[in-house]
Amino acid sequence: MRAERKSQQTVSTYDEGVRQYLRWCEGSDVEPDLSRASVAAWLSALLDGGAQPATARARYMAVRRFSAWLLEEGEIATDHIVGMKPPGLDTKVVDPLTEAELRALLKSCASPALKDRRDEAILRFMLETGARAGEVIALTVSDIDLQAGTAIVRRGNGGKSRSVPFSAQPARAIDRCLRIRKAHRLAGSTDAVWLGGRGQTFRYDALYKSLGDRAAAAGVADFHPHRLRHTAAHRWLAAGGSEGGRSHGRSGWTRPDMLLLYTKAQASSRAAEESATSTWGKCDRTDHLPQQPAGATAAHGARATSCDRPVRPRSPPLRPGRLHLRD
Repeated sequence: MRAERKSQQTVSTYDEGVRQYLRWCEGSDVEPDLSRASVAAWLSALLDGGAQPATARARYMAVRRFSAWLLEEGEIATDHIVGMKPPGLDTKVVDPLTEAELRALLKSCASPALKDRRDEAILRFMLETGARAGEVIALTVSDIDLQAGTAIVRRGNGGKSRSVPFSAQPARAIDRCLRIRKAHRLAGSTDAVWLGGRGQTFRYDALYKSLGDRAAAAGVADFHPHRLRHTAAHRWLAAGGSEGGRSHGRSGWTRPDMLLLYTKAQASSRAAEESATSTWGKCDRTDHLPQQPAGATAAHGARATSCDRPVRPRSPPLRPGRLHLRD
């Protein structure tokens, strides 16, 4: 898989999936022959044991890829699970983090220590750009241009690269992190932006644990790093951003429906807000209309509608993509 330039996270996930299947076969006294029956029984055991459908699906994909590789290498004569359907996925609705939760998370990073500077920079960057955790972990110092306010994601989903813009607040947080990073034991031997405590590197598992600890301290329930991506998408729309255009390039989406999928939890509230501020259906008087030019008729597209009272103009929206949280 490394020859196919798969990410380290993908390699680790597939490796763990195959190992879990082999351990289950050994513990259940089942022949690890990669038959449909054994794989189906293993998946059922995973789901019955409390695994999420997405987890079971990821484990299945690992075993399926392993079986295909064995066939390609001539280790087996037949791939028995080719065409086997993976576990179905539930359509989950993920609520974005509230303003109070965001402030509590950032407040937990108030110390000038390296880990606090690092975690604040990661939080602000992910909340504004919607970058994936794996993309954030892979950032190097040379990928970040603080003056321009951009970061280069070298290998996004599907191996695609993109430039990610960010505003002054994440830039300041990253700058603080980079300055204190210079004293780290590994600063001279690695170009990675994020470094761990006690002279350690900082990988995905470390990010997951560190931000999870922040959430627990801040009283944020049901937290996981990917929830920051959902929150960034919601904030983009709430600030007046469009459902297409820059949001797709910034967050690395390749399908136009992904933004709506990520913001599904707030679809009803957005619809209610738009309904409350819309003038549709509120106009039934014509005496406030300016006088039509002589000879104007309905054939020209003129329509005699107006409102009972002037519509209060909406306040200017926040600039899309900016995390408007003060220190």
